[in-house]
Amino acid sequence: MIRRWLLQFCLVLLFSSEISCLDCNRIYVLQTRMNSDSLEHLDKMGGNFPFQCLNERIAFKPRNILKIPLSQQENAKVTIQQILQELFHIFNNNLTQAAWNWTSIKEFQNGLHQQIEKLETCLSAEMEKEVTYPGNENLLLSSLKLKRYFQTIDDFLKEKQYSWCAWEIIRVEISRCFIILNILTKRLENEALPYPLPPTSCPLTAPLRTPNPPAPCPLTTPSWDPCP
Repeated sequence: MIRRWLLQFCLVLLFSSEISCLDCNRIYVLQTRMNSDSLEHLDKMGGNFPFQCLNERIAFKPRNILKIPLSQQENAKVTIQQILQELFHIFNNNLTQAAWNWTSIKEFQNGLHQQIEKLETCLSAEMEKEVTYPGNENLLLSSLKLKRYFQTIDDFLKEKQYSWCAWEIIRVEISRCFIILNILTKRLENEALPYPLPPTSCPLTAPLRTPNPPAPCPLTTPSWDPCP
């Protein structure tokens, strides 16, 4: 009887492990949906970008992150996870002056937390299988560039004392991060070569939607983030 129970228990563990593995192999499906949901929450938080904040904008240059080749799925997962962790940290700062919809903020934070946990589970499972990540030098370089980029955002918020305009500018900037996340998520579908940044007439420094938006931008840019 005990042997039979042990056999059933082992089969359940094996089956659960296989399901988890398959789920992690298709994590790009979940990641794509969550990226879209997060952009929607960002839109609902505040609405139109305030014209009085235009003069305070600075160039954070997120495009530099994509200049590093990360052709392997595992490397892309690690980079996506780091971006999500940095975003979660930013949106747990002083938001009292942001004047945003708090329901959307909480949904945005919860979505980031779920994505981080899922990626941590998958990466831990791969580490248990002694998966080694090729191109660790590129991965380290990517990590350093990301830290520098998000440190610039942190410094900007502190310098502006977490003002309303500062948060609106950062909300614009975070939308660029999700464009980058979408590009990295595409790389999870194919281990061959890194995807180049899709051509677009909308620079990553474009403002949020304005009361009188111009013509629609390419699909790589959110509908609420038009070309200037």
